[in-house]
Amino acid sequence: MRLVFAGTPEPAVPALEALIASNHEVVAVICRPDARKGRGRSLHPCPVKETALAHGIEVLTPSTLKPGTEDGEMLRTRLKELAPECLPVVAYGNLITKDLLDVAPHGWVNLHFSLLPQWRGAAPVQAAILHGDDISGASTFRIEEGLDTGPVFGTITENILPEDNADNLLERLAYRGAELLVATMDGLAEGTLRPQPQEGEASYAPKLSTEEARINWDTPDFAIDRHIRAYTPAPGAWTTLDEQRFKIGVAKPLSSQLKLSDEEAAKLEAGLAPGALLFTRRHVFAGTATKPVELVKVQPMGKKMMNAADWARGLAGNQDAQEMVLR
Repeated sequence: MRLVFAGTPEPAVPALEALIASNHEVVAVICRPDARKGRGRSLHPCPVKETALAHGIEVLTPSTLKPGTEDGEMLRTRLKELAPECLPVVAYGNLITKDLLDVAPHGWVNLHFSLLPQWRGAAPVQAAILHGDDISGASTFRIEEGLDTGPVFGTITENILPEDNADNLLERLAYRGAELLVATMDGLAEGTLRPQPQEGEASYAPKLSTEEARINWDTPDFAIDRHIRAYTPAPGAWTTLDEQRFKIGVAKPLSSQLKLSDEEAAKLEAGLAPGALLFTRRHVFAGTATKPVELVKVQPMGKKMMNAADWARGLAGNQDAQEMVLR
């Protein structure tokens, strides 16, 4: 089939590359306009645009798809000229207006990183980790006016591992989802695939905010573990230390495999107040509403992510170090 692909960030790249390598023809790519990044605030193309240009594929970067706007009308004109049979979508990030939904015989087919109707919305992978799901997955569905409500073509499942954060789980789903998207295009081209209505109760995963990424130390250890993994790497789980923001990259609930000295075990057995820090020779612990968690990776203000033990050694000369509290 003739395809116009719509996508923007890195997780969309495996799907684009898989479609390029397939028997289908990607005649153009739609993505968000170049964005300003870095200290110099210079314009940078998104990962999907870079990939498309590397393959010599035309790139369209409308700032909006709304009818009546200059960008929107230029896109409509070009899509009529390109005459795609389907428009596969992965994390495009722009609203597809009602009048565009029927621009191709097979419409717009979205690869969404959840098992619909579970976790409709902008942050399904993060929501799955945050809520303690054991299984995640990906779905392909035909886009309609509602938010991720369209009929489903196919799904894949993926176990959520205890050490998964949003980044590595999304990476696995992106590659496995790319295969699903190609299979969906194959089925549509062959006329053997029919979408099925979504079944079951819907849940929603709104876009993450920096404020919501703040760690609440008055919650149980398992909830703090999920929170940190869900908000890593972006926007990053954070707390405050001496009224300065302080990111936690990795924290682990205590396990029987953790080797502790008798002194360390005794201090932990005495308990830690929520947010209270305990430094030992090899470990850094923080109190929660239940058992303490071990801090493994931390990022103090103005520094890169580092091992918590190395950070703690840098505080060794501070007499108040053992009285520090995360808030």
